[in-house]
Amino acid sequence: MTYDRSESATYLAAQLARGFSRALQLRAKKLGFSPGQFPVLIELWNEEGLTQRQLLDRIDVEQATIANTLSRMERDGLIERRAHPNDKRAQLIFLTEKARALKDEALAAAEDAEMDLFTGFRRFERELLKEYIRWAIANARKLG
Repeated sequence: MTYDRSESATYLAAQLARGFSRALQLRAKKLGFSPGQFPVLIELWNEEGLTQRQLLDRIDVEQATIANTLSRMERDGLIERRAHPNDKRAQLIFLTEKARALKDEALAAAEDAEMDLFTGFRRFERELLKEYIRWAIANARKLG
């Protein structure tokens, strides 16, 4: 019996994630950020002054991943860190003017990337697929 990857939801989800990342990467590079930085940007566009721990909890990635991402974002002039007023071990993370100015174009780039992936889908099909993906993610979170 042979194994057909195209029948594996795990494989398909990984391919979809890679496809979205590639589609966003083409657009993001022109704007000065990477797809891996996009979740951090979204969180900080919604609420600045978060700690690394808060970002880690909201984005649900590994500690080393968020630390490296934040270091690159600081190097690239997208964020700045400030001392936490109540916790000497923590720092608050804020966007720079450069990152704030990216918001509209970056969100449009992400929407364009998503639309490219869903070319040929009707609106209800896109919404239904996203609902199924959210459902599967919720199930995965229950496991671990």
